[in-house]
Amino acid sequence: TVTDRSGRTLSGQTIDAFYVSTRHALPFSVGINCALGAREMRPYLAELSNQASTFVSCYPNAGLPNEFGGYDDLPDETSQLLREFAESGLVNIVGGCCGTTPDHIRAIAQAVSGLPPRIVPTLERRTQFSGLEVLTIDTDSNFQMIGERTNVTGSARFARLIKSEEYSDASSVAMEQVQGGANLVDVNMDEAMLESEQAMARFLNFIATEPEIARVPFMIDSSKWSVIEAGLKCVQGKPIINSISLKEGEEDFLRKATLAQRYGAGVVVMAFDEVGQADTVERKVEICKRAYQILTKEIDFDPHDIIFDPNILAVATGLEEHNNYAVNFLEAIKGIKDTCPGVKVSGGVSNLSFSFRGNNVVREAIHSAFLYHAIRAGLDMAIVNAGQLVVYEDIPQELLQHVEDIIFNRRPDATERLVTFAKSVKGEGTTREADLAWREASVEARLSHALVHGIVDFIDADVEEARQQYSRPLKVIEGPLMQGMKVVGDLFGAGKM
Repeated sequence: TVTDRSGRTLSGQTIDAFYVSTRHALPFSVGINCALGAREMRPYLAELSNQASTFVSCYPNAGLPNEFGGYDDLPDETSQLLREFAESGLVNIVGGCCGTTPDHIRAIAQAVSGLPPRIVPTLERRTQFSGLEVLTIDTDSNFQMIGERTNVTGSARFARLIKSEEYSDASSVAMEQVQGGANLVDVNMDEAMLESEQAMARFLNFIATEPEIARVPFMIDSSKWSVIEAGLKCVQGKPIINSISLKEGEEDFLRKATLAQRYGAGVVVMAFDEVGQADTVERKVEICKRAYQILTKEIDFDPHDIIFDPNILAVATGLEEHNNYAVNFLEAIKGIKDTCPGVKVSGGVSNLSFSFRGNNVVREAIHSAFLYHAIRAGLDMAIVNAGQLVVYEDIPQELLQHVEDIIFNRRPDATERLVTFAKSVKGEGTTREADLAWREASVEARLSHALVHGIVDFIDADVEEARQQYSRPLKVIEGPLMQGMKVVGDLFGAGKM
């Protein structure tokens, strides 16, 4: 039921988000009924008809309710509108809802008699997940950020709020991730002192009531399947499970994957098998290829719902065998995509810089530089602290050189050199003062800088200054604001932002 002209269902989903959420059940028909009259229903019906690979139904009211709660559209009006729907190839099944009478139904039947039903299209499958809105990931999509801070093992603040059952404040952590640019939100409740199943369900139910958070898909993250399943039962949209693997053998792997299918969820599949975690390029590709064959051949799992995580492991640990871990991940991306058509690749970026925990400047630089190269190698998404990623071009050149030396294992003393260099910037990540030199530039340059760096502190004053300089307010949008957005687009396209 589309409730009003916003085009959303009673629970707040868009038409396409609703369909993506239910498509896994292979419904006989999907349709729109009630709340609206046929005239108001048409644009949403056309949207559904274009993307539904099943029959489409339409049961409108006899117009919108009048001031007395009655309905005014006569049988001839309703039937002619539905005839036009049928002639346009939008529907397979038609009928009536509130306010329609036997006369309406009789007129509808006569109006569509002899008309061919809508031809169900064969649509190319794509990687799609949903909250209140759809997230589509394809070759033309930007890199997708998965917010990591709603994780009790990774955020002390979030863990404290969950343990004290301050769910309203805890939801603000998710809000910060979404406002920081996260396209998905990862939620993890794996903590020994928690009733993890209850905490997962309660938190997911809570953030489902916050439209700005709930518009993005959720990634349900746990090492315990019971926690994942508790989360799956709470999610309205199409979520992602993080994660399953071959660690416990094929039988356990298939059992969990089959349940994921039943719930309509995508899966993150770790490069981990009965032998252990993959660390070489060959092992990463081999395990992912094996998992792909099992999923697609044995249970017909949609490849577009598979996300492989070939393990981002810590570099610069002091152990020589770890020095090539970043390079191995980058090279594995291409191998996985070449052998497993349709899948996406993800990873947990913060693992890479674990050796430099406590030094935010170095960690942020490592994450940004690594992502720049990983995106160019084909990485589709990653779990990150959204809003804390520095722009690649803003990394100081000397720091960037040291960081890329360890990422690419370019020299045997790369770790020692970065450890030494890191001491000169230690602590700056939390105490550095804002550099306001950009405030001395032209208003056009200031607006561009603010857009690129997500700075809102001065936006009102700068836009007003620009408005005073330009002949019309529209010129501000068409000029400096569009130029700033072009810079943002260019940086995204180059994987630098």
